[in-house]
Amino acid sequence: MAFSPPYSPSLFRKRDNASGASVVALDNKIEQAMDLVKNHLMYAVREEVEILKEQIRDLVEKNSQLERENTLLKTLASPEQLEKFQSRLSPEEPTPEAPQTPEAPGGSAV
Repeated sequence: MAFSPPYSPSLFRKRDNASGASVVALDNKIEQAMDLVKNHLMYAVREEVEILKEQIRDLVEKNSQLERENTLLKTLASPEQLEKFQSRLSPEEPTPEAPQTPEAPGGSAV
């Protein structure tokens, strides 16, 4: 007695083709989803980069302003005041002194 399969081989091939088509469709959907995620991430990164660039510009401007102010204060300070300030910055002091009101040239408080 010859063995005959309960299904036709051509039916099996059709099922494979249908399965192959669904795999391709699934692959396409996955690729579309990945593209969507990539686009959203790229948008978020670009937005964050713009925010960081703006913060950098603000910090650079603030730094320049503080450097100009520092230069001005150094030019207005007396040699005694500069020496006193430098001594406060020296690492030899174990504990920092309490902040005092800075004196303007001429000995008056600012």
